[in-house]
Amino acid sequence: MGKRKRTKIFVLDTSVIIHDHSAIYGFEDNDVAIPISVLEELDNFKKGNDNKNFEAREFTRCLDDLSAGGIISDWISLGRDDLGKFTVVMDEKSTPNACEIFGENKADHRILNVAIKLRSENKTKDIILVSKDINLRIKAKSLQIIAEDYKKGQVKETSHTYKGKTELSDVPSEKIDYIYEHGSIHYEEIVDTKPLPNHYFILKNGNASVLTVYNEDTQSFERIEKTNAYGIKPRNAEQVFALNALMDDKIKLVTLAGVAGTGKTLIALSSALEQKKEYRQIFLARPIVPLSNKDIGFLPGDIKSKLNPYMEPLWDNLKYIQSQFKETEQEYKKITQMVEQEKLVISPLAYIRGRSLSNIIFIVDEAQNLTPHEVKTIITRAGENTKFIFTGDVRQIDSPYLDAHSNGLSYLIDRMHGQALHAHVTLEKGERSELANIANDLL
Repeated sequence: MGKRKRTKIFVLDTSVIIHDHSAIYGFEDNDVAIPISVLEELDNFKKGNDNKNFEAREFTRCLDDLSAGGIISDWISLGRDDLGKFTVVMDEKSTPNACEIFGENKADHRILNVAIKLRSENKTKDIILVSKDINLRIKAKSLQIIAEDYKKGQVKETSHTYKGKTELSDVPSEKIDYIYEHGSIHYEEIVDTKPLPNHYFILKNGNASVLTVYNEDTQSFERIEKTNAYGIKPRNAEQVFALNALMDDKIKLVTLAGVAGTGKTLIALSSALEQKKEYRQIFLARPIVPLSNKDIGFLPGDIKSKLNPYMEPLWDNLKYIQSQFKETEQEYKKITQMVEQEKLVISPLAYIRGRSLSNIIFIVDEAQNLTPHEVKTIITRAGENTKFIFTGDVRQIDSPYLDAHSNGLSYLIDRMHGQALHAHVTLEKGERSELANIANDLL
């Protein structure tokens, strides 16, 4: 048999590597080129606790293992029969020269030069630049270079993303009465197709309605009683559904999506406090995405004062829950005690790396700013009796290399819905002020 013909060479940008260190294996039997400028940029990321630092270190180790005994500027096998080869391109000069065209000698432009150079040297192959950086992709296309986003882990269609709830009108009133009387009803009495586990339903007939959840074990719609959690009362059906999922000890993974003001974080935290006796610790964490994509090192002050602005929204939710009680009440004092004794920990996500994740409730706020790989890393470290709660708004992404299709929260909802251990609710009704709701809709 003759040598298989390579039809494509993918040129990887730094943003792809720090998104997923295993990206080099994601292009089937095609070849992969890494510009030397990418390795130089990764070298700047190797120190630190953030996920990008972890991804940079892991990729460097991976490249070192693959190239053992070989010259890295040659084409080296990726180690499997179903994969192609890779190389590190040392010469980043080309004609035309992107550095001259765009008037600046920087890494992005040298990466473009690698794509131009490979195109001139490989007339029978498609050269494709892969980048999470939309500006770099636009520059590439202006130079007639094929450019695309890194697609692994992307959700294909966010407009149909699973919402976790369905409203059914014209349900026979006797069925609704039966649920109120007996607490549940077999799903075949209501729908023809078996619902997904832990899917929520509003069953209506005129002014009569009942809130239910589908229980896979009993194959029935079970009525949901409206309950409070540590002084916080759900204000609408979506919040009732969310609280039901959060308080169900059989459900180990809850995802809550929705715009600001829908009560995601507040309900998650109040439910955790309500269940504090069932778990050793409550972790409330969020990823740090600095403004203008600058590292927190640019901010003045010590590490605590640098991090406070990022953690303040979480403390605000905790203070609001505490304000439901008088200072003399036990519930008020208990929250203060939990913080002092580190039974309740509010921290940046990077600072929780390495902690034991057994017998805890782990709330991850602003999860839309995580990559799919970060989400997987967090969940796969779950120990015995651990419950994960991910909240966020997939339309409010601060990370420059993520979007509504590729962020970790969308990915998690897309991949996990239908699993018996998972429940999801999209909260769409704002519960802040009337002004806040109008601003969210119109501005």
